[in-house]
This record gives sequence, C-alpha cells and structure tokens, in this order.
Amino acid sequence: MIFNLSEKMTSPTATAPAAVHLRRTLTLSEMILYGVIVIQPVAPMSIFGVLSDRGRGHVVTAILIAMVAMLFTAISYGRMARAYPSAGSAFTYVAREINPAMGYVTGWSMVMDYLLNPLICAVWCAGQAAQFAPAIPTWAWKILFVALFTLLNLRGIKTSARINTGMAIAMGMVVVAIFVAGARFILGVPHDPQYFTRPFYDPRTFTFDGLLGCTSIAVLTYIGFDGISTLSEEAENPRRNILLATVITCLVIGILSAGEAYVAQLIWPAS
Repeated sequence: MIFNLSEKMTSPTATAPAAVHLRRTLTLSEMILYGVIVIQPVAPMSIFGVLSDRGRGHVVTAILIAMVAMLFTAISYGRMARAYPSAGSAFTYVAREINPAMGYVTGWSMVMDYLLNPLICAVWCAGQAAQFAPAIPTWAWKILFVALFTLLNLRGIKTSARINTGMAIAMGMVVVAIFVAGARFILGVPHDPQYFTRPFYDPRTFTFDGLLGCTSIAVLTYIGFDGISTLSEEAENPRRNILLATVITCLVIGILSAGEAYVAQLIWPAS
C-alpha cells in the first residue's frame, strides 16, 4: 500500500503542469512613466488650436474639467484591475462582468487599436525623419522604425520601461524649454491685471456651450491611460499599483497639459 502511494505521487502523469505567468517586474514608478509616455507629455499641443477656437480661449479650464471626468474613468479601471488582475484589460472586464460575446467584440476592438497605432507611429516617425534626412527615402525610414519597434518589444517589458524613462526625460526637457521660452516672452512686457486669469475665465468670450464643446474634445488629451491596465500580469502588486498608476498618470498629464495650455494661451490669446 505504501509502495503504490509513493509510485502514484512520483509518477509524471500525476504531476500537475506549472501555470505559466509573466514576470512581475514593473514597479509603480515604471508604470506611471509608461502611462505618461503612452499619453505623451506634450499631448495638448497637437489639438491646442482646435481647443482654443472651440472654447474661445478657455483651453485650461476645459482640460481641468476633462481631467476630473477622466479621473473617474481611471478609478474605474483601477478597481476593475483590482478585481481581475489580468493583462486582458477591458476585454476581461467586459467578458466577466457583462457578457462573453461583448468581451469578444471589445477584445477585437483593442487588437485593432494595438495593430493600427504602431503602424501610425511608424509612418509618422518615418515622415519626420525624412524631413531631417531627405537623402534617405521615406520607405527606408518606415522599415527602420518597424524593425526598431519590433526589436524593442521582443527585448521584453524591462527594456521598454528603460526606453520609456529615456523618452520621458527627453520630452520633459522639451516641456521645460517651452516653459522657459514662454516665461521670457510673457514677463518681458507689461500686462493688465486680468491678463493672467483670462486663460481660466474671460468674461468677454465665455459661453457654456463653447466650454462644454471644448471639454468634449479636451478629453482626447488623456487617451491611452487605459493601457496601464494591460500590464496587470507584469506589475508588482497589481491590485494596488494599477489603480495608483492610472490615477497618478491622469493627474500628472492633466496638470502638465493645463500648464502647457496656460502658457500657450497667454502667448496666443483667443481674443
């Protein structure tokens, strides 16, 4: 009887296969940097003109209102990541909480996003690189950037985290340079007392319709923070850190974007 029990315990067929998991190596700070890079520290610059025109100069207020709304979404993502610490993100949340079929559709929508976004980035980077080095054809730049992005992803999440840190530093230097140049321009000439408050509220141009319309576009400033939840299986203590990283990322981007828009609005007022 003892012999049979020992044989059963040591038999290869009785050994349960070990579960396969991703390595939990990402710290809270690395996930915040990831989120900041995905959203972009200079996020409002590309849509500043549209926001200023739609909101008639109230870009800063619109960005701050949008930040409050997006914080509720960020908290929701964080709480779902606490309940389901899975790399599936919205696919898992919808499938588990609503309906598997709806989760299937959500998952394919996410796949389309993650397929198209790298392609757009490669095309855009190739176009910009061709402006600086026109001797190299654009198609060659496209191949180079596709190969580079693929290689970085194959190197693993820690390599991506290091690259994100370097990109965050570089973009941070650009933002600092903008703030310094803007301060020199703004403080170089005298202004009336209301000059520094007009980006928040200008009674001459303010309308609720304009502000709300501007806010509906300003939420684009925060697109991408949900990508943090896809790191749930590679994060240390995901039930805690995913929520914190998502909320902190929204706060950092919101405050930084509002500051950039404030300086831009002082230099280029709507009225």
